[in-house]
Amino acid sequence: MALHDTPAQHPVDASRLHHDARLFALVEDEFRFGKAQQTLHRAYLKHLGAVAVLPVDEQDRVLLIRQYRHPVRMHLWEVPAGLLDVDGEPMLETAQRELLEEADLRAETWHTLVDFYSSPGASSEAIRVYLAEGISEVPEAERHTRDGEEAEIVPTWVPLDEAVAAVLSGQIHNPSAVVGLLALHAVRTGGGQLRDARAPWKDQPRGIAP
Repeated sequence: MALHDTPAQHPVDASRLHHDARLFALVEDEFRFGKAQQTLHRAYLKHLGAVAVLPVDEQDRVLLIRQYRHPVRMHLWEVPAGLLDVDGEPMLETAQRELLEEADLRAETWHTLVDFYSSPGASSEAIRVYLAEGISEVPEAERHTRDGEEAEIVPTWVPLDEAVAAVLSGQIHNPSAVVGLLALHAVRTGGGQLRDARAPWKDQPRGIAP
């Protein structure tokens, strides 16, 4: 059986903006659903979307960064990531920029690892996770000055097996890290294949080429 998520169009009769923030907008749609054309109301976060990067070095270690996340009041182990907040910037270029800014790294080889919606019942946020290999450090003079929560980012190289074990034991909770680490483990154990770095994402909500 072919497994493939498919787009759906249901008539939207009204859309109301409740709040517009820098990262997202809170909107509420009134739409008609199903054969009976039942009227439903759903509020959700209209999100810019994001990319994440799983860097892997020659020793098969992954780079994780420790960052404070205020909504959950936690320091989380994550992977470098960032919003698709530059108009017209392709996703791969955003990922390359975020790797430089958050981890002071560049990579020679890029692949698409996995795509996912972070919380499709409440948000339109769509995230692509890239695998980055052939890692090199950015010269100190070219490094990005981080501020806010990013100023205290702690990057750490961790053996892939150890990181996967931390996910499965409930020690790592960031969705991009969880999804990316398990996806790479699946690839390494024959459960799937890497895709081209610019593999199409036809239904990506932002509508910008990869």
